[in-house]
Amino acid sequence: MNYAAARQFYERERHLRVPRKHVERIAVGEDQEERELRLGAWIGNQRSRAATLFPERAELLSAIGMRWT
Repeated sequence: MNYAAARQFYERERHLRVPRKHVERIAVGEDQEERELRLGAWIGNQRSRAATLFPERAELLSAIGMRWT
């Protein structure tokens, strides 16, 4: 779900320089329930944990414009 929010943000803004306090609204599930995700905090955490992420997650984020430094 967090990756989907990151992808949604990237598609709209064309970057992943997400402010730390940014909250992204995303529709989830079959009923398209809207949820708020603390995307800025999540992106920051992914950057700080880059060395320990599963390679698949790092590749997915890199593919949508993640800058690791």
